[in-house]
Amino acid sequence: MTVSVSELQEYLEKYVTYLIIEKNLSPKSIKAYLSDLNMLQNWLIENKMNSVTSDILHLYFHSFNNSCLLKDSTIKRKYISIKAFFLFLVHKNWIEQSPLHNFGKRFKTSKRIPKTLAVEEIERLLQSPLRDREQLTTPFRTRLSIRNDAIIDLLFSTGIRIGELAQIHLQDIDLKNRVVVIFGKGRKERLLYLSSTELIDKINDWMEVRELFRPQCDTLFLNKYGKALSIYGIEDIFSKYRKLASINEKATPHYLRHSFATQLLENGADLRAVQEILGHSSVSTTEIYTEVSVKRKRDVLSQFNPRNRLETSK
Repeated sequence: MTVSVSELQEYLEKYVTYLIIEKNLSPKSIKAYLSDLNMLQNWLIENKMNSVTSDILHLYFHSFNNSCLLKDSTIKRKYISIKAFFLFLVHKNWIEQSPLHNFGKRFKTSKRIPKTLAVEEIERLLQSPLRDREQLTTPFRTRLSIRNDAIIDLLFSTGIRIGELAQIHLQDIDLKNRVVVIFGKGRKERLLYLSSTELIDKINDWMEVRELFRPQCDTLFLNKYGKALSIYGIEDIFSKYRKLASINEKATPHYLRHSFATQLLENGADLRAVQEILGHSSVSTTEIYTEVSVKRKRDVLSQFNPRNRLETSK
């Protein structure tokens, strides 16, 4: 049994309901799935295809290879989205077999080395909110700076994503026991320990002034209107202190996550432990940070190893 293009929209609507209710995915994840599937649907309509078959899907993915407009990882993600959708249809007994069954597609995925910040850059970034606060003259700006200080430090001290930080609610954090519950991709929970005393002090300072923002929700961090701080607000905060600290102008908040993970491994942390802390579903995702760690050690040993200066052969 094949899926006709006319049936596709109805199935997509049911699939979205499944992702929301049964899979409990975040709106961002659902939007990504829907974007990939809508792209397939539009391609089918534009190319006047009446149904979705294995051969047609081969043509679809072959079109990406010809265009060279998408990254390997993006094409692979689209494949995964489409595969999951058809497996859902099979599970519901709406089709007998997925058109991707025995598809035999192999994806080349070029590894991208995570972009990190130097230790000196991180130090300057962590110091920048306090230096900025020394120049502020209004209580309101000072309160914002106290909030921003806690945000920047929390991002680096835990390696969490900005989307995860934005979703922290008051009941998720226990400063007395120094733990915070993080909801990662797929709403998977993980418990992180807040090891830095300075970070604890910064969050406590923020909690003392948080009520002055007239909270309209219970998220930990608020915008100036008392509503939940968005990921875009966090990006703007990072951008401000990136400039003040004069660090890599291309850096994003995710650089802090990469830097955190890399430095954990450089300091001897176990790979599996780092995987759990970052919330990766597979250790292979975490392994990419070992390459950064090894590269740094190679650079140091190439430049400073005293053995390089000794000649024992005549």
